[in-house]
Amino acid sequence: MNRSLTNRQIWHWRIAIYFIFALPGFTIASWVSRTPAIRDALGATTSQMGWIILGMSIGAIVGLTSASHLIAHKGGRFVMMTGLSINAVGLLAVGICGTLLTNSMMLFVGLAVFGFGHGICDVAMNVEGTAVEKVAQKSLLTGFHAAFSVGTLLGSLAGTGAVRIGISVPIHLAIAVAVLLFTTLYVYRLVPAGTAKEAGDSKVKSMNVKERMAIWKERRTILVGIIVLGMAFAEGSANDWLPLLMVDGYKVTPAMGSFSFGVFVAAMTLCRAVGGKLLDRFGRVVILRASAISAIIGLLLVIFGHNHVVAIVGIVFWGVGAACGFPVGLSAAGDDPRGVAARVGAVSTVGYIAFLVGPPVLGLIGQSVGLLRALIVVLIAVVVAGLLSQAAKPLGAQTRKANDQKTKFESIS
Repeated sequence: MNRSLTNRQIWHWRIAIYFIFALPGFTIASWVSRTPAIRDALGATTSQMGWIILGMSIGAIVGLTSASHLIAHKGGRFVMMTGLSINAVGLLAVGICGTLLTNSMMLFVGLAVFGFGHGICDVAMNVEGTAVEKVAQKSLLTGFHAAFSVGTLLGSLAGTGAVRIGISVPIHLAIAVAVLLFTTLYVYRLVPAGTAKEAGDSKVKSMNVKERMAIWKERRTILVGIIVLGMAFAEGSANDWLPLLMVDGYKVTPAMGSFSFGVFVAAMTLCRAVGGKLLDRFGRVVILRASAISAIIGLLLVIFGHNHVVAIVGIVFWGVGAACGFPVGLSAAGDDPRGVAARVGAVSTVGYIAFLVGPPVLGLIGQSVGLLRALIVVLIAVVVAGLLSQAAKPLGAQTRKANDQKTKFESIS
């Protein structure tokens, strides 16, 4: 990648990445907002819909695990744009197969394609985000993740509007695809080519497949992955269960349950929006520890509050605490330019697994002890993440060199 970028080019690059982070959030929310209509068109049960939605998870995990190899050979821009294009094809297929053809198997495949595009784009845009941080010499990744949240909010609002005015699922999702493709075509030219591309880069020695796989054995990568696992679990559990646990645990109305989730998303988005400035001032370790403490306070208030007003206050602390863990962990994974795609990909995969596996596990535990008490598992995960915060400390040159030598040794052995 050309390092001699002007300030104007860096600014354009940064703006482009904000839009690219927002797009996957927009498309996911567009799909989620129409799941009731798709379920009704298919005549599927809740259990059947669970199996159909699994297609997206499978596609996403395949995309996440393969993204680092694609980025190393083609660069971040190519993989981001390819991922968004595949995402568009998948979303269009979801609209057609879910309501026009009403074919469950084809919908499963469409969701797998949709998830794969999201998976490879997710890693590439986070790799690109860490690259922008280094060139701009500012902490930006939390702001990029705030853009994802804003995209999700816009997609949800658009979906709600489409349902209210009676726009059919295929037309709604086709409009969402058009927005995705036109935006992608516009921002493509603002992103420098070759970010994290190792093949042919004389400044960063290329890693072979064994070396990239050996990154999963690195102590620091494992510890950062555990931090992200705990904080992503805190975020994912709220996304899936917060309205229901408020309704069941505190006997509030469904409207109040939805409001509670809105409070969580608002707190998390606002914290991410200012997170970059806080990181520049206090550093990763302090922010991660403060995030863990905030999430712990919030979870304790929600679990043991005995009053929905106290629980709402707890939700604010929970949202603030869950905001920065994932992006800060990814930023830490991107410290070493050699193998950046592999490390960011590994940490992204761990975080995504927490989003996918954590909430169902919480549901199984909640079936026996109740959802509020089940949150104790999330509490423990956040405590562990907070205790390991030191692992995210920025790498020095000597540490990077030692990591490089260790990766070489592990790949040989």
